[in-house]
Amino acid sequence: MTKPALDTRDDIRFFFGNEERRLRDIDPQMTVLNWLRLNERKTGTKEGCAEGDCGACTVILGEPDGMGSMRYRTVNACIQFMPTLDGKQLLTVEHLKPDDGSLHPVQQAMVETHGSQCGFCTPGFVMSLYQLWLDGGEDDRGAINDALAGNLCRCTGYGPIIEAARKAGGISATDPVEQKRRSDIATRLTAMIEGAGMLALEMPVGRYFAPRSSDELAALLVAHPDATVLAGGTDVGLWVTKMLKRIDPIIYIGDVADLKSVREKGGALTIGAGVTYSDAHAALGMIAGDVGELVRRIGSRQIRNAGTVGGNIANGSPIGDTPPALIALGARIVLRVGDIRREVALEDFFITYGKQDRAKGEFVESIIVPKPAAGVQFKAYKISKRFDQDITAVLAAFAIRIDGGKVVEFRAAFGGMAGTPMRAKKCEAALIGKDWNEASLSAAQLALSRDFAPMSDMRASKEYRMLVAQNLLTKLFIETTAPEIATRLVGREAAYV
Repeated sequence: MTKPALDTRDDIRFFFGNEERRLRDIDPQMTVLNWLRLNERKTGTKEGCAEGDCGACTVILGEPDGMGSMRYRTVNACIQFMPTLDGKQLLTVEHLKPDDGSLHPVQQAMVETHGSQCGFCTPGFVMSLYQLWLDGGEDDRGAINDALAGNLCRCTGYGPIIEAARKAGGISATDPVEQKRRSDIATRLTAMIEGAGMLALEMPVGRYFAPRSSDELAALLVAHPDATVLAGGTDVGLWVTKMLKRIDPIIYIGDVADLKSVREKGGALTIGAGVTYSDAHAALGMIAGDVGELVRRIGSRQIRNAGTVGGNIANGSPIGDTPPALIALGARIVLRVGDIRREVALEDFFITYGKQDRAKGEFVESIIVPKPAAGVQFKAYKISKRFDQDITAVLAAFAIRIDGGKVVEFRAAFGGMAGTPMRAKKCEAALIGKDWNEASLSAAQLALSRDFAPMSDMRASKEYRMLVAQNLLTKLFIETTAPEIATRLVGREAAYV
């Protein structure tokens, strides 16, 4: 098949600290963690789980923010592939040391509060705290918990570490020295990449392409219809680190500018497939508060900084957190192959386990999420063994409108109950047009057992899943008929109430 005629280059260009790097002959599947430890001998960054859960490998990536400065975010180096550093600045724990040899304020705070115990997890914690420091510091316990939820301490030393976060403070965004530093880095990064062509690595061990527009992406997927599309790597990265797969070719969408926007138009939100959870969080929270809270509990901050809403949909996981909520809201997705686009209801995209309504060479371009109509109440509930950073056992999302005591509109969608995220249509039919009372609630719960035949796995038994799903209908009933009754922990304080 003929390759698209694109302007390309074969070197990965990035800054390692303040030092410019241009790398060739790099395995496209080499992780940032392995490059740091094996190639650079920078062993401050640790390997713990190798799947993006423990945070020992936390590093910071900086990117120009488009306004002449830099934006910094924490990511897991263990599942980040080296070519994804292109056009970015990589910071590790080694870069915190000031020129005079003293400790950085974050490191000094960890020393003074005795925040380090066995020490293995400490570099990852320091990097998460450093990101807070770069953003101006934080004193709110809930916000600090959010920042640290992706860093696991086996010594149960969170109290002193949280105190270190408060003690370290943060740099002021108005500090002229810091503003100049960020401006200089942004200028140098932009100049290094601007007009340089698309990154295209063609190595004996595999190929990697990083298009910069959706047109380039579409052309590449026509030429390579069997390619693996890589977004944040929070799922694909584990194919390499845990399943030891060779992936060839890889087409990375993290540099596709027109897939990274969130737009509001005509009472709906259009989210590009390359938008990360972190970047979609606020907008989805404006659609419905429970969607925002749901996104906040997906993985850790490191995962949300890398993982994308489009990737969560395209990988078709039956326990993906966002699809049930988006289905309940009536979301649609735009699929594209070449120059041809089509729009389908999100619920119809999922056919069966591991199979979606997507042809070869076709990709998810955007997600359209309508705002709930006037009078519609939206509720979403995630059930997992841990409050933060855990895979869902059951996820329920409901959009309900009650008028005169009757259910006039009702959409219910679940994750973890079948081979795909899906609506509970028999449950919906049992409620629509009925009085919203305990009798209709019982009928809806019975109908739910006809909608689903859940399976048992390490997260939950089939009996537990069904009971939980039915109980979540009770929770919906209480919250819509007696909202004064406390039914859940919400907000950033929930993890320690």
